[in-house]
Amino acid sequence: SVNIVAFGNERDGFSEDNQQPSLIWSYLRRSALISQIDSSLSASHVGNPVFTEYQACVFGNVRLVVHDCPVWDIFDSDWYTSCRLIGGADIIVIKYSVNDKTSFQELKDSYVPMVKKALNHCSVPVIISAIGARKNGVPCTCPLCTSDRRSCVMTSEGVQLAKELGATYLELHTLNDFYIQKYFGGVLEYFMIQSLNQKSSEKMKKRKKTQKCHRVQPPLLEQPEKMPILKGEASHYNADLHNLLCCCQCADVAFYPEDLSRAVEAHKIILCSVSQLFMLLFGVKSPSDAHDASIMQLAQSLFAVEAGDPFPSSPRGVPPCVPPVRVVVKDSVFCSCLPDILHFIYSGAFQWERLEEDIKKKLKDPEKTEHVLEKVKCILKTPGKLNTVKECRSHEIKRLYNTSLRLFFNTPVLADVIFKIQGATVPAHRAVLVARCEVMAAMFNGNYLEANSVLVPVYGVSKDTFLSFLEYLYTDSCFPASILQAMSLLICAEMYQVMRLQHICELYIITQLQSMPSRELASTSLSIVSLLKKAKFHNSDCLSTWLLHFIATNYLIFSQKPEFQDLSVEERNFVEMHRWPSNLYLKQLADYRNYIHSQKCHCTVM
Repeated sequence: SVNIVAFGNERDGFSEDNQQPSLIWSYLRRSALISQIDSSLSASHVGNPVFTEYQACVFGNVRLVVHDCPVWDIFDSDWYTSCRLIGGADIIVIKYSVNDKTSFQELKDSYVPMVKKALNHCSVPVIISAIGARKNGVPCTCPLCTSDRRSCVMTSEGVQLAKELGATYLELHTLNDFYIQKYFGGVLEYFMIQSLNQKSSEKMKKRKKTQKCHRVQPPLLEQPEKMPILKGEASHYNADLHNLLCCCQCADVAFYPEDLSRAVEAHKIILCSVSQLFMLLFGVKSPSDAHDASIMQLAQSLFAVEAGDPFPSSPRGVPPCVPPVRVVVKDSVFCSCLPDILHFIYSGAFQWERLEEDIKKKLKDPEKTEHVLEKVKCILKTPGKLNTVKECRSHEIKRLYNTSLRLFFNTPVLADVIFKIQGATVPAHRAVLVARCEVMAAMFNGNYLEANSVLVPVYGVSKDTFLSFLEYLYTDSCFPASILQAMSLLICAEMYQVMRLQHICELYIITQLQSMPSRELASTSLSIVSLLKKAKFHNSDCLSTWLLHFIATNYLIFSQKPEFQDLSVEERNFVEMHRWPSNLYLKQLADYRNYIHSQKCHCTVM
């Protein structure tokens, strides 16, 4: 059979003769080689045909299937169908009217690249047919008229388009017998014969190949079973910090209005990680370190820090030995919006539109709203980089504000707890630990010794592993240096029940093992069975299941290693059941080799 796909409309957009037959239909009806024509419409919407399908016979008994798509919109509305039509085409015909420059330009700019993409370097012959006689008259001089002498598609433009597609270019001035049967029909029938010859040649090659395959073939080695896929867990870093504000655990600073009527609790470490102003306010930086004098001026005009603890009780969760810092907010309007501002900061300081809406609803005064938003921008700005502009969108805030706690990781600045591990000390901040780790939240807020202790001993992990664990809590990122370090970190994460870190370590181990070549896997001193035992002991079910599949998939390598004997009976049975290559394949391969050997040794004379 021969499949032809035709795209485009041969009628110009201003023609009144809508009953004029199409190029394809005219050829099928007039050609002496065509017989038994049948047509049907295909529609994506009622009354809106996408293409017409013609079926006929050519050269006597060759089946001819033609899809005529007069509307290019099929590429926009149904990309799958258009790709399927082009992919199954033996010949492609592109039609356009020489008097419809707009449609030609749209074809050239929008749809020719799509045709190229769909062809995907296939050697399908393409015929470009420019149809109609050009109607270039004297242009109208009316200023409202858009006609000009170049309203027609020139021959050079059609030839250039044909060069881009590697196509054959034809100009059909009218759809009469000469242009349709001898000119267009001659070229189309030539490509039909070429297509049939090519298919015949491929069929002969396939037949010869099939005849060769009748001899005994080696056994087919099936692909190994697909290993279980581990999915990463979404980050809840900003949510953890926001929950810390809501529950007010370990709060070490309280904001008050000038009449001391109410308090809003917060955490120095979070505020200082966001703003240079709070670093100056709480003594993390000295005024001499400030590169922007306006920040210091704003801090003095907006806040007043009072030392001591004149209140009967401390904010919840702070050890009695650490008094809270009382900060008086001098600006009453700003103070009334402080809870919304703190929610904005603790949520990651990038939901600027939401903060604008919340403050507008609360104040209901455009001037006061603008006043408060300008203060927030000045507080959060990076010195010397961000000016207080009136229009500031979320992506700009997120790009310019430094909301990372990395600056305070493993530093004594603002630290209120010290871990003692392997004879060394590691400073940390209770607020971050409580927010990011439920086990530490219970440890520092429950009836445990650590709740009122500054020095906390750590057992069962190394200093480097514990530092990597703390770095994840502070930064929400993890970069193990090796598979063994990732396993140690996984054990630490399981100890403190930080499940997302545990999943990250599992994915790292799996990724590293998958990328290891077979030769390296055979020679490595890393014990995969030992990793399996640790994963099972520390409740890493996903990793242990994956490692069992990994051992089974690389059976020929691991079965030769001494560690293979350390597998339990249950594990050994699983590996033997899912091994690759299977025992059946090895038996078939041995039988095939014996057969080949017997054929080579057989005496052809006798």
